[in-house]
Amino acid sequence: MGIVTKKGDKGKTSLYFGGRVPKDHPRVELCGALDELSSFLGVAKSLLKDKESRAWIEDAQKDLVMIAAEAATAPRFLGRLKKRTQKKDAERLEHQIASLEARSHKKIFCFSIPGQCLVSSCLDVSRTIARRAERRAVSLLKKKQFKNRDILVYLNRLSDLLYLLARKSEGC
Repeated sequence: MGIVTKKGDKGKTSLYFGGRVPKDHPRVELCGALDELSSFLGVAKSLLKDKESRAWIEDAQKDLVMIAAEAATAPRFLGRLKKRTQKKDAERLEHQIASLEARSHKKIFCFSIPGQCLVSSCLDVSRTIARRAERRAVSLLKKKQFKNRDILVYLNRLSDLLYLLARKSEGC
């Protein structure tokens, strides 16, 4: 089968393991934000020289695929997923955050103006997309269309990590 199926021409798309929803469905909106985030993280990763930061970004991209699979799966099919976001995934990010904070000369973090360099700008854009994905996940939870609260925690920690990576990279 080629990429052109014409099944989405009427404004609907398929969920993972079955079911169809409108392309503006909250699940699809979350998947779109996650896809955009992963893509922008790819830009940031391609610019980063620090191997540790690159590895962290790649791990996050893999996590985002896992989150998107869950978001694109109707509740009755969640048992078919091989892996789902868990508390330990956010805890891994917390360890990375603690490592960055321990190495930082700054001890107080606050608002910053993006644009110090291309790398930090890409990481800041990624952070804002992560926040949007988090808001989309909150909407799904409020509507009881989504149950995994670990995804909210993960996306929140990811945006914190991206903020710190952006500040770290401002020395470009």
